[in-house]
Amino acid sequence: MSNLIKTVLFLVVSAFLTHLIPFSDFFRNLDTMIHEFGHAVVTLALSGKVMYIELYANHSGVTYSQVSSRWSLIPISLAGYATASLFALLLFRLRSRDKERLGLQVMTLLAVLSLVLFVRNPAGISWLIGFIILNVIVLAIAPRWLRDLYYLLLAFLTLEESVFGPLSLIMYAWNDPMRAGDASNLSAVTPFPAIGWAVLFTVFSLWCAVKALKLFLRGRSSHREGKPRIQQQFER
Repeated sequence: MSNLIKTVLFLVVSAFLTHLIPFSDFFRNLDTMIHEFGHAVVTLALSGKVMYIELYANHSGVTYSQVSSRWSLIPISLAGYATASLFALLLFRLRSRDKERLGLQVMTLLAVLSLVLFVRNPAGISWLIGFIILNVIVLAIAPRWLRDLYYLLLAFLTLEESVFGPLSLIMYAWNDPMRAGDASNLSAVTPFPAIGWAVLFTVFSLWCAVKALKLFLRGRSSHREGKPRIQQQFER
């Protein structure tokens, strides 16, 4: 069985299991936050202006921005799904290196930056505040085993959303190419149709997912190398 098929089956089972966990839907907005944050950062990098971001309870989001060049829409539109997929891969890479605490700190920092700089709608602000507070509590007082389980839940939810988001985009692009979000934006400034861009997003997300699951199944590097770390002996 190919790695791709294994990855898809793993993600389907993972999605089923995570939906059984109470309040897991709350954390699915993490992928949305990263997606929109990617749009915002690339917009600023191209000298554009980010007006504001909205995050919604249904795990969707939108970034409102102004750009001076029509062609700058290409990297900006590409950034959302690409950033989300790469971030999911980063979470598993950090776990493989026994750096879950750093991963949680990165998530919290990005949430704080999103809250201060970009997000302005009530639902998005409420979610960010709740997510930040929960992360701070976990980082401050949770025992090591609970913190690592919490991190793993966030990593898998982010990975699932980073793959199923582009997959659903294919259906949107097939049924109504004008309402396929980033894929529609790209088709408007390039000769390629929206469904082509949606497929490209999906292929890239699956490539990242294959690598992420390889890291997960391989386990932590410190365990493989048999080199105990002093800090592990003192963590709660």
